[in-house]
Amino acid sequence: MPLALLALTIAAYAIGTTEFVIVGLLPTVARDLGITLPMAGLIVSIYALGVTFGAPILTALTSRIARKPLLLGLMALFILGNALAALSPGYGILLVARVLSAFAHGVFFSVGATIAAGLVPENRRASAIAMMFMGLTVAIVTGVPLGTLIGQTFGWRATFAAVAGLGAVAFAAIAVLLPADLPSSPPARLLDQVKVLGSGRLLLVFGMTALGYGGTFVTFTYLAPLLEEITGLSASAVSLVLVLYGLAIAAGNLAGGRLANRHPVKALAALFTAQALVLFALTWTASATIPALVTLTALGFLSFATVPGLQLYVVELARQQRPAAVDVASALNIAAFNLGIAVGAWIGGLTVASTLGLGATPWVGALIVLGALGLTLVSGHLDCRTPAAAPACA
Repeated sequence: MPLALLALTIAAYAIGTTEFVIVGLLPTVARDLGITLPMAGLIVSIYALGVTFGAPILTALTSRIARKPLLLGLMALFILGNALAALSPGYGILLVARVLSAFAHGVFFSVGATIAAGLVPENRRASAIAMMFMGLTVAIVTGVPLGTLIGQTFGWRATFAAVAGLGAVAFAAIAVLLPADLPSSPPARLLDQVKVLGSGRLLLVFGMTALGYGGTFVTFTYLAPLLEEITGLSASAVSLVLVLYGLAIAAGNLAGGRLANRHPVKALAALFTAQALVLFALTWTASATIPALVTLTALGFLSFATVPGLQLYVVELARQQRPAAVDVASALNIAAFNLGIAVGAWIGGLTVASTLGLGATPWVGALIVLGALGLTLVSGHLDCRTPAAAPACA
């Protein structure tokens, strides 16, 4: 692999850290700013919405900019957003800062995968893209718990200052390691995206993605307060649990890819069923330390195990339904993931603020995942009505 890929991996690590580290800091941010937990949860939602709606629009608007200057500009915006978060005096400025970081996130992953694939021979493109996204996975395993520990020790603003420092390292790596003459493919127009959204079959899968991923975030967004208030763990112990959760996520991502290679729909149906059952179980195991840790490990494994299958299924369907816009469909599925995060965090906040309370977030999330399971079964049934898929459905 060329050394230039390292620059993209470092940038993905910084972006992954800033997206998910807020989950471990919600109680700290809420106490410091004097806001409720649901209001703090909106910090997660606003970021995800920034990625969802900013990525397709900004990617189209920046299509004429050369790739390397574009990446440098995105990392500069990322540094600005996190520096503003570190200096934010109140809640409103913090939300603005998160939106700026989210815009950088969305466009970076839209163009970064294409750049990574262009750096290597055709037979190694998938490996190159996987290497870039490894930064995101490693961020969940190490960056999020470390950032949580920094925030609990020195204040949450110190975490964002550290992430801004990571962004500066990524900026320098891109400036030094990436070649100046990166090829750029013709970007998808907004009209192409609208055409993809006109496919009922693809909309069905986008719904599976949003509900399946979003159901987990009803609980994951409020994982830190859940562990502190219901399980009874200390704030420092929460950081260690996040390491365990991150390792389970990494393992689930790898296993999910293998399970979905041949029959993505069957794999997704099984994984969504298991995910819903684990979330229901967490409702009762959350109050005891060991059962809670076992259940959370299973939840971490399952929550990301569906990601490869969902992405693969979208690509397969797009080749049938919208063959001229496969890349657009794939990008919109990434938007669906982030829309799920935003809605899941919002529903989690409503649950916490209601009479149901914090302890109800697992079973509420489970109901949403069951919605994803229902859409998966419907989509699988529609697949079996096509002659090409009939043998696999027998």
